[in-house]
Amino acid sequence: MNKKLYLPLLMALVLAFTSCSKKMGELSADYFKVTPLPLVAVGGQVPTTINGTFPEKYFNKKSVVTVTPVLVYEGGETAGTPFLYQGEKVTGNDQTISYKMGGNIVMKTSFKYVPAMRKSDLYLDFQVARGSKTYTLPRVKVAEGVVSTSTLADASGVKPAIGADKFQRIITDNYVAKILFLIQQSNIRNSALKESELDAVKAAMVEAKETENKRLAGVNIASTASPDGALDLNTSLAESREKNTVKLMEKAMKKDKIDGSVDAEFTPEDWEGFQELVEGSNIQDKQLILRVLSMYKDPAEREKEIKNLSSAFTQLAEEILPQLRYSKVTAAVETIGKSDEEISALAKSDPKSLNIEESLYAATLVKSNTEKMAIYKKTSEIYPNDYRAFNNMGMINFEEGKVDEATAMFKKAAQVNSAAPEVQMNLGLLDLANNDIAKAQAAFGKAAGVPELAGALGTLYTERGEYQKAVAAFADTKSNNAAVAQICAGDYNAAKNVLNSIEDKDALTYYLMAVVGARTNNESMVSTNLKQAVKLDSSLAAMAKTDLEFAKFNISSMI
Repeated sequence: MNKKLYLPLLMALVLAFTSCSKKMGELSADYFKVTPLPLVAVGGQVPTTINGTFPEKYFNKKSVVTVTPVLVYEGGETAGTPFLYQGEKVTGNDQTISYKMGGNIVMKTSFKYVPAMRKSDLYLDFQVARGSKTYTLPRVKVAEGVVSTSTLADASGVKPAIGADKFQRIITDNYVAKILFLIQQSNIRNSALKESELDAVKAAMVEAKETENKRLAGVNIASTASPDGALDLNTSLAESREKNTVKLMEKAMKKDKIDGSVDAEFTPEDWEGFQELVEGSNIQDKQLILRVLSMYKDPAEREKEIKNLSSAFTQLAEEILPQLRYSKVTAAVETIGKSDEEISALAKSDPKSLNIEESLYAATLVKSNTEKMAIYKKTSEIYPNDYRAFNNMGMINFEEGKVDEATAMFKKAAQVNSAAPEVQMNLGLLDLANNDIAKAQAAFGKAAGVPELAGALGTLYTERGEYQKAVAAFADTKSNNAAVAQICAGDYNAAKNVLNSIEDKDALTYYLMAVVGARTNNESMVSTNLKQAVKLDSSLAAMAKTDLEFAKFNISSMI
């Protein structure tokens, strides 16, 4: 071989071998940008986007680099999605990075949140493969800590649904009788007085007088005339029918020595009653008559047009109009139930003497959960076919953090009545506590109308990271969870108002108020509320020291 050609070729091979065999060096954190910074827990996850750059003349042409985000915290670490990048001479489907120009990369990953991540470091691990050989580059730290305020809203902060009692101390029964009059007459006929309805009204009034827990609340008389004939005539007839009926009832009450007021009113023409009777009739021209009523509002015009329907009017005169010449007598009789004192005493001495509504109501008259639980337990024994006592025992257990006991009671309530909306909501709460969001949402969908549902749905949306939907779902709910949603949505004034409105403030209430103070740069607000929070729950001191919400404050001096 020509020596002049051999030497340059040898030098080129040496240089090529040296270039290809050179290991890639450690990268600086300056080549990477993390969003958001700091990391934020959302919907039970810690999502992040890492934008990075491989510098010029760095990436070996024959190498494949695996970059893995890793969140490191006390007691463990969690690896995110690995991302592969290849050199220009590698055959593969991964993103190719130019040796000469370098290249930009975007890595989106997420970590399942655990509380220890509050104090953590986000690293990037690098593994380089070239042929059959592999080696690792030093880890690069790119972020610190996780803001975890959203995780402070959970199922434990939701008020379970109560199976409410339907107790009414005073139950009003209305006894009604109609006295019918002949056309253009207002005298009360003897035949009308023999009607069983009127006898029943009088009997109810007598019973109210003679029964200790009953009383006559009042008697009302409403008189009217049928909407045929002149208005002034009908006015006179209705008024006269009213007076005669009042005299009749006052005489009967005097005879039976019944005390009570008699209120009376009259309507000259009962067009509403007329329309109602026509709608429920089989009159041949019913739709035509109803059309007249809708077209004409003046009574005289209505009467004229209806009378023009000669065949229909004949049928009206026989079937409908006689029913509109009446005085309606209504006697309101109140049945007065047991007093609170009586119910409370019987709940202890003779619970079987209480009906189901009284028994459930008795639990609302005591303050401690121990007393409530005892009443609900006895109620469930006496009325095992009513789901509410089982549900309410589960409610108390859940509020006390006894999830296993709550689960047993809610399932028992479901065995009695699985369709009850309160039961469905509470079963959904158990699912939410177990992080089964989909199942919880399905259960909440069957709990329409339950007052406590707003708090449950708001918490569900908060845990999913849908903060605006959470705020809308919470509506006027005043709870710690509702405040968390407002904080995460960035409405700090609303969060403050919610926290101030909570009646039974606990340690978390004050802790969240401190978070609001931190986000609005109010150091006094942070200090005052953290001190109160730690006073009520000393474990919050350690939490506050690692909470990035307070990173720019001297927390140790505050607590």
